Amino acid sequence: MRHTLSVLVENEFGVLARIAGMFSARGYNIESLTVAETLDPTVSRMTIITRGSDQIIEQITKQLHRLVNVLKVVDVTEEGDHITRELVLIKVNADGEARAEVLRLVEIFRGRVVDVSPRTLTVEVTGTEDKIKAIIDLMMPLGIKEIARSGQVAMARGAKTLGGERKPARTEG
Repeated sequence: MRHTLSVLVENEFGVLARIAGMFSARGYNIESLTVAETLDPTVSRMTIITRGSDQIIEQITKQLHRLVNVLKVVDVTEEGDHITRELVLIKVNADGEARAEVLRLVEIFRGRVVDVSPRTLTVEVTGTEDKIKAIIDLMMPLGIKEIARSGQVAMARGAKTLGGERKPARTEG
């Protein structure tokens, strides 16, 4: 089964390497990985997509908790309803009639054109993994030249938070 892990880590040199090394050393695969700073610049949030039985995911979670720089690990798949999103940039051939077809697809998928050249269009689409796969499949016959995907980010729905993210101190002015 596929699992989405949200991991809060100290924003320090080498943390990503230690986490990736832990997965590699134990033969676990990372399907998607995103990392960015939170509201607190000393803390980063990682979203890791991996596959495994409940026992394997439990083992991964325990191993992550043992790493010094890991502050919190939550399997958002098990926690309940959550939101996942991914961003993709697609550079596609756009000569003649193909240009109009690309523009129609971008409108249907609520994307946007972010770069235009005489022979290509680069489009940006944000959405679920299924939505990203669907637009890629539809653009494939038009001649995709290049794709860059962000990887998924995830967050619980409603008021529930991962916690551990402090707001920056207000400055009086």
